[in-house]
Amino acid sequence: MLKEFRADLHIHTCLSPCGDLKMSPRGVVKEAAGKGIDLIAICDHNSSENVEAFIKASQGKGVTVLPGMEVTSKEEVHIVALFDRIEDAVGLQALIYENLEGENDEKAFGMQVVVNSEGEVLGFNKRLLIGATALSVENIVDAVHSFNGLAIAAHIDREGFGIIGQLGFIPPGLELDALEISPRLSFEEAGVRFGEYHEYPLLCSSDAHYLDDIGKGTTTFLLEEASLKELRMALKREGEREIRSPKYETNSNDQNKKSETI
Repeated sequence: MLKEFRADLHIHTCLSPCGDLKMSPRGVVKEAAGKGIDLIAICDHNSSENVEAFIKASQGKGVTVLPGMEVTSKEEVHIVALFDRIEDAVGLQALIYENLEGENDEKAFGMQVVVNSEGEVLGFNKRLLIGATALSVENIVDAVHSFNGLAIAAHIDREGFGIIGQLGFIPPGLELDALEISPRLSFEEAGVRFGEYHEYPLLCSSDAHYLDDIGKGTTTFLLEEASLKELRMALKREGEREIRSPKYETNSNDQNKKSETI
C-alpha cells in the first residue's frame, strides 16, 4: 500500500569539515525522528565513511538512512549521490579518493571526524574533503549510475557550488535524476526560475550542517516503503509513486545563518 514519506535527502555529519561536531549518529537520527522525517540521506563531502554508523544508529528509531555523498566536480559543482547499499557508496568513495588531492587543514576548514554508531571518535580523515575532485560533472554522474545510484544536482538556486551558478546552465544530455533546491527558495519560485529544466524532477532538502537545520527543507513522496528503489520510481512517476510536495520551514533568521554553507 502506498503512503506518504517525508524525506530530507541531504544531511552532513561531523565528517564534513564544515559540519558541526554535534552532527553525530544519535543526534541526527533523534532530530529527524522528532521532526517527523521518515527518510534521510547522509551526504558528507567526498566521503561516505560515516554512513554505516548512521545506519546502525537509526535501527528501531523510525527513520530510514540512505547511504549518500556530496561530490565536488573539477568545475566545483556539487552532485548529491544516493545509494541503496553501503557497498555502492564505498565503491564511489574509492573512485573519489583516487581523484582527490590535498590534505585537510583543521584550523582553516574544521575537523573531519569519523565516528561509530555511539558517536565515539574512531579517527580523523586527513584528506581535503572540502576540495574539488579531478572528475568532471559528466564523469561523476556516470560514476554514480555505474554504482546503481541516483545523481542529483545540489542546491541549484545557489551561486556557489550549484551547477547553474558554476557552469551557467545544465549541460544538454546530462543524465541527472533530479534537481535539488535549498529551503531559501519556494517551490513556486523555483518553477518560474528554472522552468526551462522542467524535464528534471525537483526536490528540496536541508543540506543541514547543524542539528537545528535538519528538516528545514524536505520533500514528501508517495511510496510503498522508504527505499532507493521506491524513490527512483517516484522520480520517474512509475507505479503510482510520485513526488507529493516539497515543504519549507524558513524564517528571516535562517537566511542569515550560514547562508552560504559549503
